[in-house]
Formats: sequence, structure tokens, C-alpha cells
Amino acid sequence: MNDQDILTRIQALVEEEHSLREASGDGQVPDKARLKQVEESLDQCWDLLRQRRAKSDSGENPNDAEARPVSEVEGYKQ
Repeated sequence: MNDQDILTRIQALVEEEHSLREASGDGQVPDKARLKQVEESLDQCWDLLRQRRAKSDSGENPNDAEARPVSEVEGYKQ
């Protein structure tokens, strides 16, 4: 997966997240479980993209970056 693939995945997840959130504005009950999955997937994608860019900037192979588990990514301090 290259940076463009990750960015395409992020865009698709953002669109799905917006759709899920807009459903609640229409009086529908949002699918909270799916929304949580989408948010976690977004966090993983952004983390992977940051890893790839950091590796590239430091002269390493960006393809060595790997997606981290949700438990790790969600545990980061903001």
C-alpha cells in the first residue's frame, strides 16, 4: 500500500463517517458500532501515513511501515 492508496482509503472512511453522522441529524439513530470502527480505522490510516512519511524523510524504506493495532493507536496521548 502506498501513500496514495492510504489517502484514498482515508477519503472513503471520512465520507462514510460523514454519512453516519448526518443520519443522526435526519432523526435516524446512527450506527454507533460502525462509527466507532470507522473512527478507529481512520486513526490507523493516519498513523500508518505518518509512519511512512517519517521513514521516507529519514531515508528509510516507507514500505517497512506497518499498521499498528487499534489498541496501540487509540492509546496515544493527544
